[in-house]
Amino acid sequence: MRIPRVHVPHGLRAGLEVDLPLQAGEHLARVLRLERGHPLRLFDGHGREFAGEIAALAKRGVTARVLDAVDTRDIESPLRITLGQGIARGEKMDWVLQKATELGVARIVPLVTHRTEVKLDAERAGRRLAHWQAVLASACEQCGRNRLPELTEPMKLHDWAAGLGDESGLRLVLDPQRGARARELAIEAHATLVVGPEGGLSEQDLATLAQAGFRGLRLGPRILRTETAGLAAIAALQAIHGDL
Repeated sequence: MRIPRVHVPHGLRAGLEVDLPLQAGEHLARVLRLERGHPLRLFDGHGREFAGEIAALAKRGVTARVLDAVDTRDIESPLRITLGQGIARGEKMDWVLQKATELGVARIVPLVTHRTEVKLDAERAGRRLAHWQAVLASACEQCGRNRLPELTEPMKLHDWAAGLGDESGLRLVLDPQRGARARELAIEAHATLVVGPEGGLSEQDLATLAQAGFRGLRLGPRILRTETAGLAAIAALQAIHGDL
């Protein structure tokens, strides 16, 4: 019997009854048609997982009872990857966030670049951030991670690059025209990877990143879309230097 995994974004402890996130509760009740007492796995997004069960189903949501803590093996990658993703339109961004989570990325920074087409005011940025957080949680539920990738607020590329300071690790930017290949890189524990939006990174963006210590990374002779390029690079880095 498959036991559903549900992310519960607050403290968990044995004996506690918690209301599940609305979307997760609807999936359990309306799609899977589970009943009271059905076993669950509940995780807090910070590394802890508990056995649980459905305690109650109602029109307004599903309540779960937290049982005992579960000993789980750590499946986080030894290569800590930060993905700076130029914000893409609609489902493309969701796809990138979902698959980057499955591939083990540790941190995601949505970036506003020179060619970013998505315009986010404060209110819309807040809604998108909440939506993206839900995408990450759903991806962790599916792939077995107990730690959600860190997700920052959208940032302008030049502000983010200027604020990196002496942060350790190799800094890479996807550049189809110049740069090293993944197998040529020497990476220890941390890499930061920047991927442009649909229109790519401008020369101004590339100059800003070069000034901040980023070097080019090529993925072969073909031009890849934004929703393909970053994931291909992450997979290559994980295969050569991480846990794939």
